[in-house]
Amino acid sequence: MQLPEKRFITFLRKHHVFALGTCRDGTPHTASCFYAFDGENISLIFTSDQLTKHATDMLINNRVSANIHLETKLVGKIRGIQITGNVRLASGTEESHCRNLYLRRFPYAVIMKTCFWILEIESMKMTDNRLGFGKKLHWHRNDS
Repeated sequence: MQLPEKRFITFLRKHHVFALGTCRDGTPHTASCFYAFDGENISLIFTSDQLTKHATDMLINNRVSANIHLETKLVGKIRGIQITGNVRLASGTEESHCRNLYLRRFPYAVIMKTCFWILEIESMKMTDNRLGFGKKLHWHRNDS
């Protein structure tokens, strides 16, 4: 697996909230989640109770989309990443790795009783208008 360009990594590390898109039975749903970026595995680690709408959706259909963006009114500064991937509940040693990453980013979450989820990023499209209006960069996990 070829690692994403540094711009992707920097952006993902700088931000901490993403919009998660799920779909079940043809009905889309969006939720906002805090995340920690796992640069080793090119994944987003997040928490959610299994009884939430998006969690029950993900347990049935693990294909998701996500969006992270810089909120600005200045067209020349627009930046964001659109993501597609697969989600799974963390378990075993993977769960410990996720907990450590997440708590390093959000230490106050130590008091939460929650599940850790892994969004394994399959593809990303980054828009960065600082590089030119509408400039798009792409990354796919399976590209060599």
